[in-house]
Order: sequence, then C-alpha cells, then structure tokens
Amino acid sequence: MVASTWDVRELPLVELPRASKPAVSEAPEFPRVGERTFSAAEVEGARTLTGAEVSFSVEVEDGLEQRPGRIAEVVVDVLGSARGWRSEGFRFAQVTNGADMRVLLASPATTDELCAPLQTRGEVSCRNGDLVVLNVKRWLQGAEAYQSDVGGYRTYLINHEVGHFLGRGHEGCPATGARAPVMLQQTKGLDGCRRDPWP
Repeated sequence: MVASTWDVRELPLVELPRASKPAVSEAPEFPRVGERTFSAAEVEGARTLTGAEVSFSVEVEDGLEQRPGRIAEVVVDVLGSARGWRSEGFRFAQVTNGADMRVLLASPATTDELCAPLQTRGEVSCRNGDLVVLNVKRWLQGAEAYQSDVGGYRTYLINHEVGHFLGRGHEGCPATGARAPVMLQQTKGLDGCRRDPWP
C-alpha cells in the first residue's frame, strides 16, 4: 500500500512572477539531473479506483528527494476524482509493476531524455508512449497561470499529461473569460481563459 498521506498545504507556496513564458521563482530548489533510475510506489495487488480500465504505476527518479508514496497519493487523488477523467468514463487502477501507463516524476535532464524527440528543454512535461513524464521543476514550482496554487497546478499537470495518454490533443481557449480546457497548454499561458485543472 502507499505508505503515507500527503497534504499539499505542507509545501511552501511560491509567488510566481508574471511573464509570457512559464517563468517561476527559483525556490524551492531541486536537482537538475537525477540518477536516471526510478523507484515505484508500492501497492499490494492492484489499488482500483472504481473499476479499472487503465492500470498505472507512480515512479520517482532516484536522487530527487521526493518520496514515491507521497507523489502517488496526489496522482491517486486526481485520477480517482469524479471531477477528472472518470467523468468521461475512464477508470484507473494503481499497480507496482506491469502498468499500462507509467507516471514518472523526473529531473529536467531526464525529462528531456524520456520525452525526445519532443522538445521539453528542461522546462515542461510530456507524454511519450506509455510514459507520462512530470518534470520535477514544474511539480515544485508550478507555472505562472496558477501563481501560488501549486496544488492546483499539479492537478492540471496530471490531468493534462494523462489526457494525452488517453488520446486527447491540445485545445485552444474557446473564448475570452471561458473556463480553460484541461488540454490547453496552461503551463505556457491561458490565452484569455480562466485557469481550470479539470477535464
């Protein structure tokens, strides 16, 4: 089972500067390069989130000083929420090995390697094949659109990249002031929409 619960309120909130790119504060710090090996959050059997269709593991690159169990709690909460992809009929089950989808928290350097040929440039995250790669820089520092709401940004990040795994492509802002689609690249800006981390 996942060893511990995690409250996003335990993390320091970072005030993010306004800019056109995903500019963020340099704090909190994180390793730019990890060990390129991953540790999975352990689960006994399969932890089913209401009728499994997609199995997933949560893995953290060694050397990042982030506990897999704590990261898994966040991912499980997001994927298990009725506000998320469950609302469109998708179901998930957390496993330790042999997953359909591997959710990886990785250093910027490893993110770039795992996402290639996509150009993440140490800044953004991606989905590549069965990998959903979450850049630890974004995980810890968020993005301008979410300002100090790092927890809200993490919800968006998981939903957006898992959305790619589920076959969803990028979307634009439908109208000024509208709710931002989760498949809008909110890390890079909102294009006049209101931020929203849910599908």
